[in-house]
This record gives sequence, C-alpha cells and structure tokens, in this order.
Amino acid sequence: MSTERVPVAVYAEDPISQAGVAFQLSSRSEVEVLRNPEDASRAAVSLVVVDRLDDGATRLLRRLRQSGTTRTGLVVGQVEQNALSLAIECGVAGVLRRIDATQDRLVDMITAASRGEGVLPGDLLGKLLEQMGQLQRKVLDPRGLTMSALTAREIDVLQLISEGFDTGEIAAKLCYSERTVKNVLYEVTNRLQLRNRAHAVAYVMRHGLI
Repeated sequence: MSTERVPVAVYAEDPISQAGVAFQLSSRSEVEVLRNPEDASRAAVSLVVVDRLDDGATRLLRRLRQSGTTRTGLVVGQVEQNALSLAIECGVAGVLRRIDATQDRLVDMITAASRGEGVLPGDLLGKLLEQMGQLQRKVLDPRGLTMSALTAREIDVLQLISEGFDTGEIAAKLCYSERTVKNVLYEVTNRLQLRNRAHAVAYVMRHGLI
C-alpha cells in the first residue's frame, strides 16, 4: 500500500549543506524534496539547517511561521542558552542536532512534523522544561502571569465560571468587587476575540488551562 510522500523544502546556510541534506532525503520514498524555490509554497514541512540559531536563522523561522502553510523542523549544530525556547516561539515543530542528523532521523522528524507531532531529543526536552520553569518562577510568577495568554487572575475567574458560580459569588470567593470580575471577563473575551462567557470557558478547557 503506497503512502503519500511529504513535500519538503530545505533551507541551509550554505550550498554544501543544502545539497547534502537534499541528497540524503532524495532516495527516500517517504518524502519529496522540492528543489526549485518556486515549489516551496507546496511544502508540508520546511527543514532549516543551521550551525546556530542566530538572527538570520530566527528571521527565516519567523517568516516560515507567518506563511502558515508549512510546519518547520530545525537541524542545528549548537544548542545555545535559550535557543530551544526561541525555536519554539518561532513555531518550530521538531529539533535535531546536526551530529545526530542521520537519514532515518531526518525522515522521522519530517514525517512526524507532517502529522502535527513535535520531535525533541530527551535531553533537549529536559533543558526546555528547565528553561520554561525558570521563566515561570523568575519572570511570570512575580507579575501574576502564566505562559498562556491569560493571567492567573483570569484563570481563577474562568475556573469559577466553569463551576457554575455567578458574578456575585465569584467576587465574594476571590475578594474582588463585581465590577472587577466583569472587567476581567471583558478583557479576556475582547483580547482573545471570544463571543461570551461560555466561549471563554470552552477556550480555557480546550487549552488545558482549567
């Protein structure tokens, strides 16, 4: 039974890396390497190959993210401080070190990304979680913020709404005025372009925030 090939556009810092990665992938039946720049819009996955995540690489990743038509895999030589969190911020779905970039691992990352899955080596996942924990403790917690688009106060209010409490009851439980609770709900629905309270509760439940 034949499987549809994943169209892949390869972006590298130099012609040798570009040709080498394209050659590695060209013999695999799982992927279709798009060699002409005009075909890049067909790519289901964009594979970016760089030594380090510098300004140029970051601009490329952000441009690919803004296109909205492709998922991005990153093959990187040096994983520097905060590089992982920056890569995730730029929409990267998978990260692989250059030293580990065998043909099989490249194909595994590409096919996983095409299915909407994330790929990250175990030690890099641990490093990313550590960075996220430091960000939460040192930057967000002191400001009452979370890593979502919501503040801790907004999540508290929506949690109580999901449990069936009305505005007055929420105000009493959280020691706010009713006007404050209404303002919190207005800010959330406006900022996230939600229709009403029910839509706001559905949003936070869908994103695992309550």
